[in-house]
Amino acid sequence: MTSNTFRASAPAKGPALDRRSTPLVKALFYAVLIVGVSYMFWSLGRDLDTSNASTATWTPYVLLGVALVIALAFEFVNGFHDTANAVATVIYTHSLPAHVAVMWSGAFNFIGVLTSSGAVAFGIIALLPVDLILQVGSSAGFAMIFALLLAAILWNLGTWSLGLPASSSHTLIGSIIGVGVANALMSGRTGTSGVDWGQAAKVGYALLLSPVIGFVCAGALMLLLRRLVKNRALYQAPEGNNPPPFWIRGLLILTCTGVSFAHGSNDGQKGMGLIMLILIGTLPMAYALNRAIPEPETQRFAALAVVTQQALTRAEPQPLTVEPRKHLENFLIDHKPSPQLVPALAAVAGSIAEQVKLYGSLDRVPPRASSNVRNDMYLTSEAIRVMEKEKIGTFDADTRDKLKAFQAYIGEATRFIPPWVKVAVALALGMGTLVGWRRIVVTVGERIGKTHLTYAQGASAETIAMLTIAAADMYGLPVSTTHVLSSGVAGTMAANGSGLQMRTVRNLLMAWVLTLPAAIVLSAGLYWLFRQFV
Repeated sequence: MTSNTFRASAPAKGPALDRRSTPLVKALFYAVLIVGVSYMFWSLGRDLDTSNASTATWTPYVLLGVALVIALAFEFVNGFHDTANAVATVIYTHSLPAHVAVMWSGAFNFIGVLTSSGAVAFGIIALLPVDLILQVGSSAGFAMIFALLLAAILWNLGTWSLGLPASSSHTLIGSIIGVGVANALMSGRTGTSGVDWGQAAKVGYALLLSPVIGFVCAGALMLLLRRLVKNRALYQAPEGNNPPPFWIRGLLILTCTGVSFAHGSNDGQKGMGLIMLILIGTLPMAYALNRAIPEPETQRFAALAVVTQQALTRAEPQPLTVEPRKHLENFLIDHKPSPQLVPALAAVAGSIAEQVKLYGSLDRVPPRASSNVRNDMYLTSEAIRVMEKEKIGTFDADTRDKLKAFQAYIGEATRFIPPWVKVAVALALGMGTLVGWRRIVVTVGERIGKTHLTYAQGASAETIAMLTIAAADMYGLPVSTTHVLSSGVAGTMAANGSGLQMRTVRNLLMAWVLTLPAAIVLSAGLYWLFRQFV
């Protein structure tokens, strides 16, 4: 019997999802957990010692502990909510046993987090209200962090309990918008002024396009496979518990690995960015500035700040009549330029140069001054970014080059993620992958299409998901593993003529549509509540 003929055999069986881990696997899991947690505490203590940090009370450490628990809980929920999508195809095509697939995915989520660039992390931070970032260590700053994280966790747990693969990325973006709108209204401004809508639109397009890309591209790849590969077994439900042919099985495992790695490197960064805000707010003396930058590099940075100030002064040689920092802050809130914008930017750049030259290196900036220096750098960097994006200011080529170089140095001084933060997020995301994955796996594997997932469908959906998430990570865009993978499965079902379970599709669409407004309302309400009591 050739591979191109239909084979009469036992119908496809559902995968075994309840097999428990062996004692050896459990021992390895606890060993990794103990080593990781020990490394986190050791690194945190070392950072505090080397920064000569000292506080009069235990309050910063209590706040740090509570905030870290909530932030890591978000990543834990993200792990079992989103990562289940990566393993659904290999489990339902019998390419890997369920317990092996989950552990494999968890391991590569862990590796993906550890090797991530940080671009997505700081892209998320750019969405937060400017005034709250500048006072992240205040009661308003902590209310912001607690509100957006708890709102995201609550919505993720709610959709998980219903078995709906909603997007953690989508949820977090909605939570950030909710906090921004609530903060603006409580500050007496219009709600629209509380969010960088340009940055939000950039992220929103990525989130909205990802399911379309998943559906269309996975379906197209499925049709291409049918044209090029004539083995009919690839387009039928698996026989019993038989694994797919060797090459398709290898492709499925490879793409599961790639999706897990890409998910870790993309989604893991969201937690990293928020944890860095927590660290800056509670322990600015240790984490507001990158104290690992060598002194000669710091001196070059100070010199560049001086020449940048001089170039800006030549471009707009008018006297400064406003408080420069407040003027930049207002510009970042309303994006309305004024004749005083460039002189204010020049003044803050000059202030940065004076402070850096005064202390000699970032490592010697005293604890009390760390937050102020960082805030000056943040205001300058964000003002340059917005001015470039909105084509504000008529600068010559030399001035633009100096601004870009100055902005890059600021990024090196402020946009850093300590290794122990990556380890903490990697552990939370990896552990989440090992817990509670069944609900989402069953939905993706059984409830999207009317027929059992075929080998070709699994390979097509997983391949597109891997490539899409990796591309988004490269460009610093947060996209949804859930959206890409589940819509990819739907696309392959449509391309294969298998039919879709419209009830599930409607529920998925409803979850996608409701996620943003629900997260906005939840986070706005929690932010208002916390501001009353914190």
